[in-house]
Amino acid sequence: MIDFEQELERFKPSLEIDQVEDAVMNMDLTDMTDILMKMMEESQERKE
Repeated sequence: MIDFEQELERFKPSLEIDQVEDAVMNMDLTDMTDILMKMMEESQERKE
């Protein structure tokens, strides 16, 4: 059986939308576009 009191003690509220947005925007995330742009820049530097 589920012990609701125990479950409530372990409950952690989720972030609000604004908090999630701030958390995501403050992360340094590299996506495929960033990787490809870096590779193109390095390729151009080698040609020069």
